[in-house]
Order: sequence, then C-alpha cells, then structure tokens
Amino acid sequence: MTDQPILEVQTLSKRFKLHTRDGIEIPVLEDIEFRLGAGECLVLDGPSGAGKSTLLRCLYGNYLVSGGRILLRRPSDGLVLDLCSISPHLLTDLRRTTLGYVSQFLRVIPRVSAREIVAEPLTAVGVPMAQALERADALLDRLNLSSRIRHLPPATFSGGEQQRVNIARGLIVPKPVLLLDEPTASLDARNRAVVIALIQEARLAGCAIVGIFHDREVRDAVATRSFDIQPMEREAA
Repeated sequence: MTDQPILEVQTLSKRFKLHTRDGIEIPVLEDIEFRLGAGECLVLDGPSGAGKSTLLRCLYGNYLVSGGRILLRRPSDGLVLDLCSISPHLLTDLRRTTLGYVSQFLRVIPRVSAREIVAEPLTAVGVPMAQALERADALLDRLNLSSRIRHLPPATFSGGEQQRVNIARGLIVPKPVLLLDEPTASLDARNRAVVIALIQEARLAGCAIVGIFHDREVRDAVATRSFDIQPMEREAA
C-alpha cells in the first residue's frame, strides 16, 4: 500500500429513507473505511443483502451517501477530491477519464449498434470514430463476440453477449479506478478466462479496482485483498 492512496473511504454510511412508510430509514452501510492504492484489487465479500452493490454505487456517485467521505486522488494533477461533495459536472468528467464502472447489466441504447456502444467512451475522450471502432472491434474479438452481430443493437442479444458488450464498454478506456459489480456472472468458462486476463492486465498497469465476484475462481484470480461486509441489524417495520 502506498502512502498516497488513489481511493480512500472514510466512515461512509448509507441509509435508505422510505417516504411511503412515514420516512422510516433502513440502514445498509455504517462506518465503512478502506484505502486503495494503484495496482490493488479489493474484493468485497459478504452475503447477499449486505450492501456490496450499494457501496459500489456510492463510490460511483449513483447513490448519495448518508455520511462520510469518498476521497479520490486524481492522477493527472494529484488533487484529492471528495466524491460526496463535488459538482455533477465534475463527477461526469471523472467518470469519463478517471472512474470506470461495469455493472451487472448493459444499458441498451435503441438503434445503436454494439460496436458503437463500445466505442462511445473513446470518442468521449477525443478519439476519432474510425479509430474508436477499430479498437472496439479488437476488444470484442478478444471477448469472442461474433462480428456478424456487432452492427446490431444488443437488445436481442443473449445475457452473456450483452454482458460482453458491457465489459468491453467499461474497459475500453484505461482508467485509474475501476468498479466491477459481478462482471462475469452470466459468462461461460471461456469468456470468464478472458475477463480475468483483462482485469489482471488493468491491475498490473496500475489500475485500482474494487469488485464483487460471485465466482470464487474469478475472485481468487484477481484479488490482492478482500474487505468483508456483513448485513446490519434492522428493526422490524
């Protein structure tokens, strides 16, 4: 661990307020703390319902936290930013250049082909479309997605095909921090092996990774350490 982590979580808590139930608050996370350096892969452990995916969504800014701080050291200038208090504009910029996220499901865009969906993060950082599509094809080749279907929108793809598009989109721009939420859950053994290799390559290149992996084989292959999360005690409604 370096003295200057790229990501540091300090006393993070998250509670969900049920406005339809008289404002009852459901605690999910409390006093979560860890530091993550470049080249580390922190795997989140714990049973279903413990809040692992919630934590990833907090780190990415999809959920507002109830307390605590999420500090990101921007590699481009060393500036430390609190993701819990930055502007939406700055958060969007960090997602484009610094903070990557691969969810369990692909957000399908109507009438946009799979290869264009994968290429879009590259064009967003200034890569010309022709070059972006070439790199998208190379990554989709590696992920064994048939060239016969790449020009089609992925709405009709199988779950495994959609997830390979999702992974390619999330990994095509190398970013200093990568959040992975069950990226291999719907993949066969052949494609799990490809994704393991891609994650290992990203980590060896200096990416700091926080991930959830249902498959023990994947978890054991990519983790440098783990962080255990247990379900919180909740009062009956």
